[in-house]
Amino acid sequence: MPNTSNKVKASAQPKAIPKFVDEAQERAFWEAAGTDATAFFDTRALAPVTLKNLKPSTTSISLRLSDSLLAGIRREANKLDVPYQSLMKIWLTEKLAEQAAR
Repeated sequence: MPNTSNKVKASAQPKAIPKFVDEAQERAFWEAAGTDATAFFDTRALAPVTLKNLKPSTTSISLRLSDSLLAGIRREANKLDVPYQSLMKIWLTEKLAEQAAR
């Protein structure tokens, strides 16, 4: 009968983490399909971590738009079946990329 337990097997002797020439080589190693990161750490020594000071990756802003401009944005968002705020973010990101390419 297969083991359906969600517990991670404790490794008696963790494997040594290889030395890498650069970050690209290290990334390739850890992203490789056969690499099991748990084999390189003593899973018996794991402890829960609380990250209290995480900052949100987005910032809320207030933006005043004319009624007609907002109506136009909402109309285009409806055509594309996306929320209008998401469409605004997409357009702003595209415009910023255009400006950065100049």
